[in-house]
Amino acid sequence: AKNLANIGSARPEGRDVLGRIARLTVAAPRRVIAVVALAMVAIAVFGIPVAKSLSAGGLENPDSESAAARTLLTDKFGAGDVQLLIVVSAPDRFDSPQARAVATDIIDRLQRSGRVAGISSAWTSPRPAAAALVSRDRKAGLIVAGVTGDPSRQQASTRALVDQVAHDRGPITVRAGGPAMVNLQITEQSKRDLVFTEALVLPLSFLVLVWVFGGLFAAALPVAVGVMAILGSLAVLRLVTLFTDVSIFALNLTTAMGLALAIDYTLLILSRFRGEMSECASREQALMTTMVSAGRTVLFSATTVALSMAVLVLFPIPFLRSFAYAGVATVAFAAAAAVVVTPAVIMLLGDRLEAADVRRFVRRVLHRPEVAARPVEQQFWYRSTQFVMRHAVPIGVGVMALLLVMGAPFLGVRPGLPDDRVLPRSASAHQVGDRLREDFANNAATAVPIVIPDGAALNAGEIGRYAAELSRVPDVSSVSAPTGAFVAGRPAGAPSAPAAQVRGSILLTVDSSAPLFSERSETQLDRLHAVPTPGGRAVQFAGTAQANRDTVHGIVSRLPLVLGLIAIITLVLLFLLTGSVVLPVKSLALNVLSLTAAFGAIVWIFQDGHLGGFGTTATGTLVANMPVLLFCIAFGLSMDYEVFLISRIREFWLGFGDDGSPTAAGNDESVALGVAHTARVITAAALIMAITFAALAAAQLSALRLFGVGLTVAVLVDATLVRLVLVPAFMHVMGRWNWWAPRPLVRLHRRLGITDG
Repeated sequence: AKNLANIGSARPEGRDVLGRIARLTVAAPRRVIAVVALAMVAIAVFGIPVAKSLSAGGLENPDSESAAARTLLTDKFGAGDVQLLIVVSAPDRFDSPQARAVATDIIDRLQRSGRVAGISSAWTSPRPAAAALVSRDRKAGLIVAGVTGDPSRQQASTRALVDQVAHDRGPITVRAGGPAMVNLQITEQSKRDLVFTEALVLPLSFLVLVWVFGGLFAAALPVAVGVMAILGSLAVLRLVTLFTDVSIFALNLTTAMGLALAIDYTLLILSRFRGEMSECASREQALMTTMVSAGRTVLFSATTVALSMAVLVLFPIPFLRSFAYAGVATVAFAAAAAVVVTPAVIMLLGDRLEAADVRRFVRRVLHRPEVAARPVEQQFWYRSTQFVMRHAVPIGVGVMALLLVMGAPFLGVRPGLPDDRVLPRSASAHQVGDRLREDFANNAATAVPIVIPDGAALNAGEIGRYAAELSRVPDVSSVSAPTGAFVAGRPAGAPSAPAAQVRGSILLTVDSSAPLFSERSETQLDRLHAVPTPGGRAVQFAGTAQANRDTVHGIVSRLPLVLGLIAIITLVLLFLLTGSVVLPVKSLALNVLSLTAAFGAIVWIFQDGHLGGFGTTATGTLVANMPVLLFCIAFGLSMDYEVFLISRIREFWLGFGDDGSPTAAGNDESVALGVAHTARVITAAALIMAITFAALAAAQLSALRLFGVGLTVAVLVDATLVRLVLVPAFMHVMGRWNWWAPRPLVRLHRRLGITDG
């Protein structure tokens, strides 16, 4: 006990928390593990059911014009909260007696369910409106119903309705689609994808860890810590759902990122502990040194990743906010589990941690000798880093040019909102969407509903003139007769009632032939907005085109603030770590450069459809939220590796002298030694993280597949080309200037900086 006290007291006050954790795990590892295990059981019981509370929507800006218009459509025009579309197809004609009987039965069931509003159909609507609900070959008709209720109940209502009505009756086929079915099937498919990816990732990650550590116990520890991080994050997400909506996609991020980061952090601690054990006679001393060095790096890295994720909460889009909640919770639990559970297991197992060494067993079976430890100067990573620094300029310029070329496709990005094609082709919502796009003259997705919230004292003539002006805009195929309440009781726009006075809100629907998310659609929307409104009244536009514009504006308007905060966070935290103003700027620039390949890849594959879109349906657009989400997550993960590497390089740099006195040769040696001591950990961690994210590429939802491919490319590029090539090349060129800072900042760092003393 006295020895432990002496060890703890010898550490700087700045790391007292880590010192206390280390002393506690040394003194009572069984109690620590028992308490954590009990806590995790309670957390798991609370957190695992979270999937039932998550939402498949949240991709649009809820504070926008289109959202306000959609609320009016629901509240005043009985449109229902979200549309359910049912296609009834017959082998001969949609209006055959058998098809009509099936359609009538479905409509009757929907009306009696109490879950829908505003039903229209090819069999019950007035003739002009019904024509748009019939397929071109006259064999299929459409039923449109608005599913009512708050978002937490809509999916349950949709499932109940579909189970009741969406099944074939003899030769009459019935398929359900529309936004309500898309949301439901996204949630159900996301749960299936989650189970599949976890079943794929865990064994593959374990095999890589066995390759890295050899011992089965040592390999199992990072996986166990990852499971703890995932369970803790699920509990936080369920808690957040009590106060706000959380996207179902955040669940997949939680599992993938929780496992990857927990393994990263545990790998770093175990590797550093093994290195300290080779130089220390005492396990306790080695653990204490590990905790105030590698433990500090873990907490510092977790802080940078969490802050990079936290800025997503500044966007008005619920989808992006969900990833802020999930990201911060995941990082916090991964770091906490790593710095508490890992040292406790190390002390509890002792030498048994290295037991069941698979590599040693394989060597014996193959009759191969034990691998002798070589001096670091003879190892591959040291020699490769020295080679890069000897040819720093040509290699550095070549790699930067390669990354810029790989990122070039992103210059042609076209943002858009996802539709039913985010689902696999086997999903009924995707099939219904394809049928509507190919066989029906009127595609509701391109329509632009226009609501006049306050039409009081307007007369039908003014509204008729407004509708006529709207119909003259290019690519407008028709404008529906205005719908609303009138004093005279006659419909607005009727020739016999030009003087009828409006009472309440008015709705006009502009049918458009302009393809969604195209320049024609954007130009048409501008021209529709430019049409003078009746009596100068305010109008609100709804529809997919307007919602996409509002979503993109909501992201772009906050982008400077978010990017500025990320830059400030990076510069400040890395200055506190390094005491330099050069290295933080270098890190910021290289981290952004490392993402170019990922951004180019997702546009080239998923927007433009190369490589078969990796089995997805390319729509010519990219989900507007995904580039921002990918940037924040990938930037945070690249900072993870940056902290691992730079903190180790700095340790060697300080070993050559104090206050920047070492020479340029000392700088190069520090870089080579830092890379040599961290490259194995970074490579193994990046490989495991790539496996984790690549498993998402096997998901059936195209958004998850895009997310997985983008993050896999970002992680691999960052851990290889950037971390092991560009960083040594840059640091060689800068020499001693890497560690430069103005004198006032040098004094500030001495007071507030993060050091090992």
